Amino acid sequence: MAYLLAGVLTLGVLYLGAQGVAGADPRALLRGIRYSIGGIFIAAGIVLSIAREIAIGIPLIGIGLSILVTGRIGPIDLGGGGVTRSGASRSSVDTDWFAMHLDHDSGVMAGTVKRGEFAGRKLDDLDQGQLRRLAAAIGSGNDSAALLEAYLDRRFPNRGEDVKRDGDPGPRRAADAGTMTDEEAYQVLGLLPGASEAEIRAAHRRLMKALHPDQGGSTFLAAKINQAKDRLLNDHR
Repeated sequence: MAYLLAGVLTLGVLYLGAQGVAGADPRALLRGIRYSIGGIFIAAGIVLSIAREIAIGIPLIGIGLSILVTGRIGPIDLGGGGVTRSGASRSSVDTDWFAMHLDHDSGVMAGTVKRGEFAGRKLDDLDQGQLRRLAAAIGSGNDSAALLEAYLDRRFPNRGEDVKRDGDPGPRRAADAGTMTDEEAYQVLGLLPGASEAEIRAAHRRLMKALHPDQGGSTFLAAKINQAKDRLLNDHR
């Protein structure tokens, strides 16, 4: 009888889960699968324990709790306690002149020029002379100039004035306190829509550790990261 009740309960949870699949975004769907599977194990374990099948019920409850906490079933990751990042573990920042990406694992910045003489070109393909012309075209005191400076700092960590001369992007500065959309905030933190508060804070800590100005990082990017965190945490209040 206990096995029958556990089976009926499992089928019921699976049916309810199937109803929510249509139209669900991937992040929410993955989270739903995680909770459903964990819930199935816990519910089945409780039913079996009540039926005095403790030797089977208690391990099932333990497995279910492990799935809910870690988000893993063996080698399969269902989006547990770790930060869920978009694409190939990277963050994205867009300005008028650039579509820039930061790889979380390597710390490498790469980007594409969106306008001007080098529109469509990758920054990594431009030599120092071309980068100086690009900096001169962008000017100073704007987000694109600050982002280019952050890129140059990471590509040429020991660079002198030879890269900046004739087109100094200007001093480092914080990001403007202008409006940032939720979509932009998720891209900056490298998260998928629907990330939890814990995931937002974890992503912020990870990126700030790598990009904080005190660690030789970029003031501009650090400000963007802070702005993205504040934007998304406000949505959770």
